[in-house]
Amino acid sequence: MPIISRIHELHPEITAWRRELHQHPELLFETHRTSAFVAEKLKAFGCDEIKTGLGRTGVVGVIHGRQTTSGRVIGLRADMDALPIVESTDLPYASQNEGLMHACGHDGHTAMLLGAAKYLAETRNFDGTAVVIFQPAEEGGGGGREMCEDGLMTMFGIEKVYGMHNMPDMPIGAFGIRPGPFFASTDQFIIDIEGRGGHAAKPHETVDPTVVASHLTLALQSIVSRGVDPMSPLVVSVTSFHTSGDAFNVIPASVQLKGTVRSMDAESREFARRRLQEIATHTAATFGAVAKVTDIPGYPVMVNDAAETDFAVSVAQTVASAAQVDPAAAAIMGGEDFAYMLEERPGAYILVGNGDSAMLHHPAYDFNDEAIPHGSSYWAQLIETSLPLS
Repeated sequence: MPIISRIHELHPEITAWRRELHQHPELLFETHRTSAFVAEKLKAFGCDEIKTGLGRTGVVGVIHGRQTTSGRVIGLRADMDALPIVESTDLPYASQNEGLMHACGHDGHTAMLLGAAKYLAETRNFDGTAVVIFQPAEEGGGGGREMCEDGLMTMFGIEKVYGMHNMPDMPIGAFGIRPGPFFASTDQFIIDIEGRGGHAAKPHETVDPTVVASHLTLALQSIVSRGVDPMSPLVVSVTSFHTSGDAFNVIPASVQLKGTVRSMDAESREFARRRLQEIATHTAATFGAVAKVTDIPGYPVMVNDAAETDFAVSVAQTVASAAQVDPAAAAIMGGEDFAYMLEERPGAYILVGNGDSAMLHHPAYDFNDEAIPHGSSYWAQLIETSLPLS
């Protein structure tokens, strides 16, 4: 089925919002200009209530339907923050904030939800309440968690909550989703290895932490290859290796490793974190060194509710053909802090095609404005389908 005609009419306006947001990217919780932009639009749309400052800089708009006899409340969430990446697109609307860019499409996510909010506030063809949620700090700051801790769900009586993300190399107009674990948990670790430095000509008088760290980097791979069921997705990556010195003829006294652990289930997640501690401690001790592990918990696994995923598929199929909606999309080892919202309420997270674009977090990436009518129509259809007028 085609996109909603009114949203098609709004497409140029929504595109202008998206490009305005793209020019002014902001990091984490510093989305002050973006949040003010969103709040101003929601006020202009005639939202029944606007709440700012939730989760520090989050914005929430409340839109009551033509009827509210059902008493039901549905939440729709978009993220607003950008990334510390130097843009290389040379677009006329490229970032004006040096060293920052919308390299993940959060400008598009915000614009699509604003477009749906304008449509819903104009038409109100539903029985209940739509709550549009604009969240800061998805890119590592845990803004979703902070909004929930500030009482988002209870404050507005949200029963179910839905999210969306664009996906490069997925055709424009296509959608992808899966029930159960969809995005991975994203923990981080730091391992500080203390040895005994000395002259490179006398290695026998040292406890060489570079040798320890090298053995440890390889040993950590056994967590995945020999510790968990091969059918259970798990990634352990050492991504940084720094010694305390840089001379050619000096064995350093210490080495620091950094990395990440990503899993699709709580059992594997906890196993990996425990084994990392054990392997680091005992490998270092084998060589006479000492290892200290700092565990930095990240986002939990993002789990789509099965029933809400089925519902999301049916809604997407009102915007796209059945052939354009993949109900069994591949799981993704990236993280997504919408996981916190799905821990509080049932719901589902869906992907919308961004066409042939650079990948996410790439300096040449740009959100494809042709995706806007599809994403905004999905949001509008979701509300009108889940909250039908009697």
